[in-house]
Amino acid sequence: MKKTIRDLVAKFGKLPGSIDQVADDADLYAAGLTSFASVQLMLGIEEAFDIDFPDNLLDRKSFASISAIATTVDLVRDSGKVA
Repeated sequence: MKKTIRDLVAKFGKLPGSIDQVADDADLYAAGLTSFASVQLMLGIEEAFDIDFPDNLLDRKSFASISAIATTVDLVRDSGKVA
């Protein structure tokens, strides 16, 4: 799953550097992720994993790192909120 998330961050995150240089627990916002790019990333993740993020998970914390995104995707899948 983290490989897919990394690919999506590379595609939608518009980070100034390579995603390959970003650790799984590194702060994506500190690495250059903007609010606009995080929305694009969220939409890409929803499509890739066939999920819909509930409103309570649409916050900066959910998209703070590769690991945080993976945890959030797992939470959505486990809650049965699959599109």
